[in-house]
Amino acid sequence: MKLGFDNDKYLALQAEHIRQRRAQFGGKLYLEFGGKLFDDHHASRVLPGFQPDSKIRMLGTMKDEVEIVVAICAGDIEKSKIRGDLGISYDDDVLRLIDVFRSLGFYVGSVVITQYAGQHNAEAFIRRLESLGVKSYKHYPIAGYPSDVAHVVSDEGLGRNEYIETSRSVVVVTAPGPGSGKMATCLSQLYHEHKRGIHAGYAKYETFPIWNLPLKHPVNLAYEAATADLNDVNMIDPFHLEAYGKTTVNYNRDVEVFPVLNAMFQRIQGESPYRSPTDMGVNMAGFAIVDDEVCQTASRHEIVRRYYAAACDRVKGKCDESVVRKLELLMQQASVSPEQCPSVVASLKKAEESGTVAGALTLPDGTVVTGKTSSLLGASAALLLNALKHLAGIDHKLDLIPPSVIEPISKMKLEYLGHHNPRLHSDEVLLALAISGLTNPLAAMVQTQLKNLRGCDAHFSVIISEEDIKLYKRLGINVSCEPKYEIKKLYHK
Repeated sequence: MKLGFDNDKYLALQAEHIRQRRAQFGGKLYLEFGGKLFDDHHASRVLPGFQPDSKIRMLGTMKDEVEIVVAICAGDIEKSKIRGDLGISYDDDVLRLIDVFRSLGFYVGSVVITQYAGQHNAEAFIRRLESLGVKSYKHYPIAGYPSDVAHVVSDEGLGRNEYIETSRSVVVVTAPGPGSGKMATCLSQLYHEHKRGIHAGYAKYETFPIWNLPLKHPVNLAYEAATADLNDVNMIDPFHLEAYGKTTVNYNRDVEVFPVLNAMFQRIQGESPYRSPTDMGVNMAGFAIVDDEVCQTASRHEIVRRYYAAACDRVKGKCDESVVRKLELLMQQASVSPEQCPSVVASLKKAEESGTVAGALTLPDGTVVTGKTSSLLGASAALLLNALKHLAGIDHKLDLIPPSVIEPISKMKLEYLGHHNPRLHSDEVLLALAISGLTNPLAAMVQTQLKNLRGCDAHFSVIISEEDIKLYKRLGINVSCEPKYEIKKLYHK
């Protein structure tokens, strides 16, 4: 696949600017991390060449200077908020994040529970952290936050929060998802550090929107698409324009809250180090784009994927109509439509021709492979096999998995596991392929092609099962579905 982004250049520029920002504040920096810290798949999709773990790799260049604090909102714990891309709760993801950080050699200092007000599930999570030997702190709701600056920046406001003890010069504040209280955590620490006579600063590591790209650039529109449910809107930073006479892009929440943040900095430290929301950010991604056309095309496809994801969520009752309408508007602004995506067109054509559920997958060389539901395989399983056969140069009519392997699995699903559908899912067909590989060299050879599916686009004529979607995501395939079920019924498992 064509690359549009120089990842190595990006890592070097980011590390250099973080060190410069730390030096600006006398040696201690609270760095709020927006987006995913080590699995930023959105960035890798819209900036081909960006590695999902780029942020953590960049921090790895200064590992001994970095301490990580994970923030989670007590309200998200209480309602068991789920991280959509992984299907796990935010509190479970905190533990997953800590495990990953530690496995990479990073020091995780603590977890901060924000907006804590005695919630039952939050209390249970704090006890769980304690039993696991993880230090935790409580930060409380502040009346009038953030607009009542005098109250917020006082002993009854930020001063009420527990002081997080840190030992390194760069304190990275991250979270399982948005709305976790990262910025408030940083502000609280600045207040407490100042009370202790310690000079510290704040900066924001936010990849999107990219400040030095045009407002309606597809990469920035794709960010709006990714946050459509949060109602984020990209906009020109008016403070930066006034201060420097330069046009930069930021987003509404940071622009709206900047005057308040500026007042807080002035109240905490006597003066504000920043003249605009753009000033607060450390974001060199725009300087690492090496092929703008490639990034524009990738971003347009991402907007379409986001549209399909929202449309499917609307059918499932997980999404408001307004989100779908916003994504339709973003597609218009980006001059893209589903008909421009080869996998979408091919899957719908195959479904119409076959009269059954079908899918299509665009391979790295641009070839589009299709698959449909059969008596033994679901459409997603058939598509996966057909794609692997094509990559391995094997005739698609050749059966790599004999019926003698598939039929016993189908029988077990029906008779012993309580399934109503005998067809194999994607994960089941891969296991069957592995078994067949013991006696069939071609089946063994095909398995080696799985790694070449990463980054490919797949689309299905109906909403496929969660098991199939998870498997495709695990393989790194970007999957989307038409917003309808194969069977009309009220409950879909």
